[in-house]
Amino acid sequence: MPPDLAVDLAPGRKTGLHLPNPVMPASGTFSWGLEFARHFDIGSLGAVVSKGITTAPRQGNPQPRVAETPGGMLNSIGLQNVGLSEVITALAPIWARWPVPVIANIAADTVEEFGEMAARLDGVPGIAALELNISCPNVDQGGIEIGQSVEASARATRAAVRNTSLPVIVKLTPNVTDPVALALACEQEGAASICAINTVLGLAIDTGRRRPVLPRARGGLSGPAIKPVALRIVYDVARAVRIPSSAAAASAPARTQSNS
Repeated sequence: MPPDLAVDLAPGRKTGLHLPNPVMPASGTFSWGLEFARHFDIGSLGAVVSKGITTAPRQGNPQPRVAETPGGMLNSIGLQNVGLSEVITALAPIWARWPVPVIANIAADTVEEFGEMAARLDGVPGIAALELNISCPNVDQGGIEIGQSVEASARATRAAVRNTSLPVIVKLTPNVTDPVALALACEQEGAASICAINTVLGLAIDTGRRRPVLPRARGGLSGPAIKPVALRIVYDVARAVRIPSSAAAASAPARTQSNS
């Protein structure tokens, strides 16, 4: 008999997050999941995580957006997406028919906007949980700007948690001195789970042109090169926080329908 790999990322919460196994694609690597669903069984995954969703549609950053580096890849997509309304009306109904939960990754320019987006997604069929993108390095507002501040990360978490009954996962940036402090602050404000990590800031130079390869110069480094960084942060954060756990859920602040 195969082992039982089922996990619950929000035990004891009003709305649980039960996964048949712990395997899920990282946000941004799987688009909306629709293309991949045509080529393999989505039900073999534990969950699907959407690409970053913003309130209004975004065109993303200018091309080129990716650059290969030794051991990895730089990207600067800039949160290109169809916008929150299109996700609710067109994509969520499809996700609702899938046999696995879909976690909506949401990105906001301000702390208050995280609360507003969480409220709009609350109760939408096909949305099983929210992942707060407070760590995107490729936008001018929000993203890493919020995720590098303990206070702002806590306020963003509070705004989302108080405006939804869905489990809230917070995606941390590695581009800080102490990710553990960020994780603890988000836990205190009611986060159900912590996601570590987003990409590491990097830069590649076109030696022929003597300028950065990417139009925005900096991009997010992913791939084998950052695995040791990710494992170190996962290790440190897991030793410090108690989430996901039913004990942590019992002590989480009560949810209300108001912004922070």
